[in-house]
Amino acid sequence: MSYDRTIHLDADFEAAVTAVRRALADQGFGILTEIDVKATLKAKLGHDMEDYLILGACNPPLAHQALETDRSIGLLLPCNVVVRRDGDRTAVQALDPNTMVTLTGLAALEPVAAEATARLDAALSALV
Repeated sequence: MSYDRTIHLDADFEAAVTAVRRALADQGFGILTEIDVKATLKAKLGHDMEDYLILGACNPPLAHQALETDRSIGLLLPCNVVVRRDGDRTAVQALDPNTMVTLTGLAALEPVAAEATARLDAALSALV
């Protein structure tokens, strides 16, 4: 089962992060959390790695719909979006919202997943 939606950009990391934030905002997603994995692993373990940022993106109306269907769905929220160096390009990856339907088996989440997928796909398409 594929659980991601991935594109690659011929852009430097910082420019890609800025573009991803803008594209997500244009689709109604705010960033609730941000994890700089590179900095965290360096600080905690002394480990060097490529640029790697996890953005916790949330579209409040969609999150509300999902939570009204299943209070435990918060375990799968927000929609994580990863921006990371991948060789000389930058990868942008979003968790496929259909994963929450597959994992829960709740058909009532299908419309939420479909809308979130359409919005995330639009954001990714705007980047290329």
